[in-house]
Amino acid sequence: MNEELTQEKSIYLQISEMIENDILRDVLLEEERVPSTNELARIYTINPATAAKGVNILVDSGVLYKKRGIGMFVSVGAKEIIRKKRKSEFYDNYVRKLLQEAAALGISREELLEMIDEDKGGNQ
Repeated sequence: MNEELTQEKSIYLQISEMIENDILRDVLLEEERVPSTNELARIYTINPATAAKGVNILVDSGVLYKKRGIGMFVSVGAKEIIRKKRKSEFYDNYVRKLLQEAAALGISREELLEMIDEDKGGNQ
């Protein structure tokens, strides 16, 4: 968790995404303890309540779970939960908009697939 906070979005959302990123990159593994809200507050110089809000998003989605008196831990299957969520967001934020724009421009499915195939070697 050595990313920096930005002004682009709410701090609690950034905290949640940083933990997700660490899980996806295997920095945090299943059943491993995550930093406490107080530790996150110290690291990022934020209010512990803000850190807790970010952590609670992950608890609510099943990515993290609480062991009373010990802390928060990465759930079994957390990586897959995050991947499914992010794939859905990717579709909603990018693919759907791409398809709408292609339709507005009269680009056929075949033309669109050709464009994507042409780029395979360039931007991976």
